[in-house]
Amino acid sequence: DELFKAIDEMKQMGCNCRLLYMDATVETIVMRYKETRRRHPLDPEGGKLEEAVNREIEMLKPVKKRADFIINTTNLTLGQLQRKMYNMFFGDYADKSINVNVMSFGFKYGIPIEADMLIDVRFLPNPYYVTDLRTRNGLDKAVSDYVFSNGTAREFMDKFRDMLAFMLPHYVEEGKTSLTICIGCTGGKHRSVAVTEQLREIVADIGYPVECIHRDIKRDTKE
Repeated sequence: DELFKAIDEMKQMGCNCRLLYMDATVETIVMRYKETRRRHPLDPEGGKLEEAVNREIEMLKPVKKRADFIINTTNLTLGQLQRKMYNMFFGDYADKSINVNVMSFGFKYGIPIEADMLIDVRFLPNPYYVTDLRTRNGLDKAVSDYVFSNGTAREFMDKFRDMLAFMLPHYVEEGKTSLTICIGCTGGKHRSVAVTEQLREIVADIGYPVECIHRDIKRDTKE
C-alpha cells in the first residue's frame, strides 16, 4: 500500500525512479512455482495455486498500470530477458554489454581455467628458433613482424575477426556478460603474445570493451 507513496517521494527528491513490471500467463507462473517447489504467498496452505496467482494479478493491476516498463516473460529465456532489460535501462549500451578478455599463455604451463574460448597458434612460425628474436617477446615489433610475415597468420586473423564479429552479438543476446579468449603457444612468450595483441586491437575495432593479459610472458624458460 505504501509503494506509490514511496515512488512519489523519491521522484520529489530528484531520484531517477522507474518501475518495471514483469508479467506472464497464469499457466506459466503456476508452472514456475511448481518447478521451484515454493509456495505462493497468497496460498500459504498449498492446494489453491492457480486461484492465488489470479488473485495476485488482480491485486497488482494498479502497479501494472503505473509501470514505466512491462515485460511479458512467458516465452523468454533468461538471456533474452536480460537483453530486454539492458535495452530498457541502458539503450545503445545493450549492444556492447559484454567484456572481452584476451589472454596469452604457454601450453607447457597449463591451460587457463578461466578460458571460455581456447585457440592454439602453434601452427605459426616460431620466433624462438631465430637467434636475434629468441630472448625477446611478442610485444617486440620485430617478433610480431616475424609472426605475421607470412600469409597464414594474416589469413588466420582475418577469419578470426569475422568469427568474433558474428559470435559476440549472439553472446550478448544470450545474456553472457564476459568472454575470456585464451591464445596459446608453447611457452607463452612469442606467438601467443603477438596474436593476443593483434586480437585486442580487433575486438576494440569491432566495438567491444577489451582487456589484455600475458600470463607467461615473464617466465624465464625456453620455449
